Amino acid sequence: MGGKVTLALDIGGSGIKAALLDEEGGILGEKERVPTPPAPIAPEELIAAIDRAAAPLGAFDRVSVGFPGFVKEGRVLTAPNLGSSLLAGFDLEGALGKHWGKPVRVANDADIQGLGAIRGEGVEMVLTLGTGAGTALFKNGALLPHLELAHHPVRGNKTYDEYIGSAARDKKGNKAWNKRVARVIEILRSLVHFDHLYIGGGNAQHLSLMLPQDVSVVPNVDGLIGGAGLWRQAPRASLPQGESGEGADGGRVSPGGEAI
Repeated sequence: MGGKVTLALDIGGSGIKAALLDEEGGILGEKERVPTPPAPIAPEELIAAIDRAAAPLGAFDRVSVGFPGFVKEGRVLTAPNLGSSLLAGFDLEGALGKHWGKPVRVANDADIQGLGAIRGEGVEMVLTLGTGAGTALFKNGALLPHLELAHHPVRGNKTYDEYIGSAARDKKGNKAWNKRVARVIEILRSLVHFDHLYIGGGNAQHLSLMLPQDVSVVPNVDGLIGGAGLWRQAPRASLPQGESGEGADGGRVSPGGEAI
């Protein structure tokens, strides 16, 4: 088997999924899933759970992590569904790099879902519907700076997380929740003027509304497959080539990785 093998991790509010990918994003072997520890999660608990998900999969060359919160240069800034108070400021990228001795990249989970879903044409947006709500934005296949719309008020004092997250669907029922999702789609359209919107996440299966032609539902597995795409994105401009992640020649460099 040629090429680098990526360990892809998708951290969610209820479960941590893991798979090995070839360079094109094809899944090698079986996927694994372990429960996410109850919030608030301490950094060492998160690392231990990630390790349990990855342990059965075998050898890999590099790591991609989708994290449900705001990530900047591999460091967690917010983790609303996992416990921001304990994880805020945690260098997840660096910790996993030291733990495994491999290059690591960490990005928001919606960003990685998008990398597995997009066509690479025009302005494309992702909306994930899970424990909370996530968004990602792309232009001609390039991942743009992350906007944590999940924390932004969308109606009254309710954030996107509160308005269309799992708790809202449980409380309001599926019919009312679908109306809310339809309203959010039009808000995002007026905000971004996307060419296409992809909807993913565990609650996408509960959509019953008629979607416009420029909106489509994508499978959850894209949250893992996109891990290969994260390594095709440009390295962080703030780091000299080769200091972290992989250089332009594709060679292995020091653990710690890059984040988008």
